[in-house]
Amino acid sequence: QVQLVESGGGLVQAGGSLRLSCAASGIIFSGNTMGWFRQAPGKQRELVALMYSSGTTHHVDSVKGRFTASRDNAKNTVYLQMNSLKPEDTAVYYCWASRGGSNAHWGQGTQVTVSS
Repeated sequence: QVQLVESGGGLVQAGGSLRLSCAASGIIFSGNTMGWFRQAPGKQRELVALMYSSGTTHHVDSVKGRFTASRDNAKNTVYLQMNSLKPEDTAVYYCWASRGGSNAHWGQGTQVTVSS
């Protein structure tokens, strides 16, 4: 059974930092592309960052220079370091894993709220 368990969300003031973690089980972690997505109220879920099994990472433009996604294959865990947070970063953040095609798994999400 695949499980992705996020942690580290919370309430922070604008300009502050948070670090999200996602612990994975039930998958061959190193063979999966891992990702972080987010969904703000009334909006569609959107990509934040991808971490490929090769070690390459991709961050969307809106978080470049502020967020850093990383993976630790030895711990089956991915991270999202979020700095210089803005109120528009407020969302539920989801961990995602996929081996490609229709194979995909989601975590339950963790709430991040940034106050102005």
